Amino acid sequence: MSKVYLIGAGPGDEELLTLKGKRVLEKCSAVLYDRLANDSLLKYLNEDCKIYYCGKEPGCHYKTQDEINDMLVKLANEGNVVGRIKGGDPYVFGRGGEEALRLEKENIEFEVIPGITSAIAVLNYAGIPVTHRGISQSFHVFTGQSAEKLDINWESVAKLSGTLIFLMGLKNIEAITNSLITNNKDSDCPCAVIMSGSTSNQKKIVGTLSNICSKIAVSGLKSPCIIVVGAVVELSEKLNWYEGKPLFGKNVCITRSKEQSAELHERLLDLGAQVTTINSIVIEDRTKNLFNYIEKFCLYNYLVFTSVNGVNLFFKYLKEIEFDIRKISGEFCAIGPATAQAIRAVGINPLIIAKQFVSESFLIEMKKHVKSGDRILIPGAQNGREYLGKGLRELECSVEEVPIYSIEEGTLQNQGVFDNVNTVIFTSPSTVKNMISMVGINSIKEKECIAIGPITGEELSKNNIKYGICDEYSCDGIIKNLLRNEGEKDD
Repeated sequence: MSKVYLIGAGPGDEELLTLKGKRVLEKCSAVLYDRLANDSLLKYLNEDCKIYYCGKEPGCHYKTQDEINDMLVKLANEGNVVGRIKGGDPYVFGRGGEEALRLEKENIEFEVIPGITSAIAVLNYAGIPVTHRGISQSFHVFTGQSAEKLDINWESVAKLSGTLIFLMGLKNIEAITNSLITNNKDSDCPCAVIMSGSTSNQKKIVGTLSNICSKIAVSGLKSPCIIVVGAVVELSEKLNWYEGKPLFGKNVCITRSKEQSAELHERLLDLGAQVTTINSIVIEDRTKNLFNYIEKFCLYNYLVFTSVNGVNLFFKYLKEIEFDIRKISGEFCAIGPATAQAIRAVGINPLIIAKQFVSESFLIEMKKHVKSGDRILIPGAQNGREYLGKGLRELECSVEEVPIYSIEEGTLQNQGVFDNVNTVIFTSPSTVKNMISMVGINSIKEKECIAIGPITGEELSKNNIKYGICDEYSCDGIIKNLLRNEGEKDD
């Protein structure tokens, strides 16, 4: 059953997508999105979803509106559930009405999912309430693109006492301010221009109708921008909650697999960063390799897990084959606190936990427990490091290493998403190798790079990439490193 959803994605912050928007994206088989929609929303799509970029850069349209309309019809007629992701709200100067009318003409079922309009959200993120008791009892939204065509009744607009908001009006700001002043709007009326609101590129210039143009001329602001006129602008410093966050202005790239990114992603968002997720690695399930070891599970003295991936896949396989976990008599062991927490999540307390997320740290802990002849199972990654198995065999243990997953290179939907990244987080040698393949080594060298630990750092060093290293090889360590770096810059 084909259907088209016109989905408002909000102004930029990925978490301003509605719950309904997220649910619909998860069932789409084809998606079209534009430049004002956050690429992070693509993570909600299923792996088989076809993705089409139809962004409209000023003066450079990848797709005209007619071409977009034709694509919607074509994809729907092919039997797809089509998602059309639009920045802000589809019906607030988003040309969603034109798309809906074309679909109606073709007898194609459609649904419109409202989005949070930038006219309200961007002002909020800049510390400007769109209305405020005793200051502004109304707000009025205009398209700034039509200002030079004199489509606006400036005499009437200048008399309005509420907040005036002009979307997409940067190139016409002089015409807008002059038209208001010429029609007797107080030239000292507060005015602000906000660029890329609710993203890491957000920048705000505050002035008055008489001087805002001269301030903009030397500011470096570029589209997309929102112009706001009214007394509420004077509250922008007192109510400036977003720009005061510790990682505001940072665009941090997480390079982990989709399954591993969630915790760090959310914590970075809470700290004010914009997060670009590039899944440079894909985890391929190889748990069928465990089949020949099942009967021996009761014989192992220790089961050693080197990653969260290994833990999750191991227990997923046991559940699928309906294996009784009570038949495992050995002690569970973990490299690093995150791996240990994954084991605890299934109701087992690991006996041995490496203090750091490296094999060297784990081997030190194991030496305190193992004895000659102990049988050890290591369900881990294919082509993983040989250090741990070798070290345990030198302790005269019987070690069986079973590859239950492989790490493959991910895919990049939009090469341009890396351009705005400030900092790249690398969590394994594989993420380094794959990111070099996906975005190019020169692009990476332009960014601030952070390695989660020394093994990852070695891979960066091999490629002559400068990097910092975390004191703790964990999400906490990454966060502390980022906050410390920002603190040093402020000093």
